[in-house]
Amino acid sequence: MADKNHCNQPGAKLTRRKALKSLASGIGILALPAPQASASVWEAFFQRHFRELSQDELKRVLSRLETTYREEYGRSITVKATPPRDGVRFGYGLDLSRCIGCRRCVYGCVAENNQSRQPQIHWIRVMRLQNDKGIDLDYAEHYYNPSQVPEDGHFYLPVQCQQCERPPCTRVCPVKATWTEPDGIVAIDYNWCIGCRYCMAACPYGARHFNWEKATIPAGEINPDTHYLGNRPRPVGVVEKCTFCIQRTREQPGRYPACVEICPVGARKFGNLLDPKGEIRQLLEHQRVFILKQELNTQPKFFYFYES
Repeated sequence: MADKNHCNQPGAKLTRRKALKSLASGIGILALPAPQASASVWEAFFQRHFRELSQDELKRVLSRLETTYREEYGRSITVKATPPRDGVRFGYGLDLSRCIGCRRCVYGCVAENNQSRQPQIHWIRVMRLQNDKGIDLDYAEHYYNPSQVPEDGHFYLPVQCQQCERPPCTRVCPVKATWTEPDGIVAIDYNWCIGCRYCMAACPYGARHFNWEKATIPAGEINPDTHYLGNRPRPVGVVEKCTFCIQRTREQPGRYPACVEICPVGARKFGNLLDPKGEIRQLLEHQRVFILKQELNTQPKFFYFYES
């Protein structure tokens, strides 16, 4: 007799994670959608990998997602799949001599990228460090809460996805749900992620986050301008991360990620690494630059620097 919690029971919601768990248990027939499931449920379950979709298939997928989100949030939400532009390789710079640890970047990112408010998911973490210890992560504090920042004797180190050139996270994914795009963004196909969290274990920067529960986003606060590989509402049980605000940076050349725009002290820089006259290239060539955990040779496209 089938367990009452299996995904073919009435009212149960099918996810790839549940399906893979059932298959691993030797009861794969129970991993399929119920016979009475709607056509959209069957289509979603058998959807091909994002990189294998034809243009017509992709249009149907985006339309299906927009319909689903409209029904769930009661408002029109656009899901785009804007491709990378030729001649663009995104890079990011962060000026540690300017960052004041205010965390506005954290909450600007939450609002832009439809992260869960309850339970909270933050793609950016800001760590407080001691001046006399330098960048020694053994002394990093994640949960500082002073009455005012910046604080004497301290500096701040924001950390998010480093968009590595040699990302260990993509190599361990058993279903190839994460990969590096031509413009350098490490992407995730949330419809293919099975929530195994191997990528989280492999990431040395703690930049990937598992959503244990259904995200709580008030309908009035949801950002309706989304991208399939970026800030669209994610299903429960998948891993999510920063994508350099792909819905912004691919759509409008020269537009910045939300965290860059909201920084009150101009500590964050963003641009095209292939543009020799661009700001990010000038920073790399003329400032004191370092890479977090450089010894691991992940080759991040996220650079920290101090003003000369």
